[in-house]
Amino acid sequence: MKRIEAIIRPTKVSEVCAALEKIGHPGVTISEVEGHGSQKGLVTEVRGKKYKVELLTKTKVEVMVKDTDADKIVKAIRDAALTGEIGDGKIFVHDMNNVIRIRTGENGDEAI
Repeated sequence: MKRIEAIIRPTKVSEVCAALEKIGHPGVTISEVEGHGSQKGLVTEVRGKKYKVELLTKTKVEVMVKDTDADKIVKAIRDAALTGEIGDGKIFVHDMNNVIRIRTGENGDEAI
């Protein structure tokens, strides 16, 4: 099992969720997060004054998948989130030892 975390632009959430739904994986967790990458934020100008915004608002999309589905899920997220500009985000893939469905007690692949 894998946990896939994608840090993406908030404007791309709908497209990513639609892409996951299209390939048959509707289960997703969405969180609003803040951070910065190697560009360390951005400089913006408001009313003639420059301000440095160090923490940018992003969205974290998390999905749990079977090992066999991980590559197609990663590709769907990447394709839907891609703009080609700095700040598109990152995708992290983690190995998971176990998943337990609270309601039924199922675990492993059956719980996904």
